[in-house]
Amino acid sequence: MSFLRAQDTISGQEGRAYATITTASGQVINEEMFYIKSLEATIEKEKSEVKTLGRRGTQHKATGWTGTGSMTIYYVTSTFRQIMYDYIEKGIDTYFDIVVTNEDQTSSVGPQTVVLKNVNLDSVVIAKLDTESETLDEDIDFTFDGVELPETFKKPVSG
Repeated sequence: MSFLRAQDTISGQEGRAYATITTASGQVINEEMFYIKSLEATIEKEKSEVKTLGRRGTQHKATGWTGTGSMTIYYVTSTFRQIMYDYIEKGIDTYFDIVVTNEDQTSSVGPQTVVLKNVNLDSVVIAKLDTESETLDEDIDFTFDGVELPETFKKPVSG
């Protein structure tokens, strides 16, 4: 009987993320997002209901998808505030890519890299103070409309 070895599970701290942002002036910024506490991106299928003759039940047909995500970051970067400020002041809506790699050296599955394409911010904390907090953080919600999988996990070695 095979089983998953504990060492092959992926540590949430073993990874990295980068944002590739083209600014309003055309400058390309590759920012290492070492300040991320957590990031999660989800794809949800859009489906339509289909009723057909000879069948009482409703069937479903996939018609598209929507990508949404959220991240919690330490409050140590002004990058996302600047992106939102550029939208407020100049009407420039910035889209960028985020590359997320999970890579736990103790696991036999190797690395996985996912590229979230055309990330667009929904909300950003513009200012924050909290006398009860030892470290400030912020939640940022976003959407994306493309995905690449340049690197995927291998099958784990069974125990």
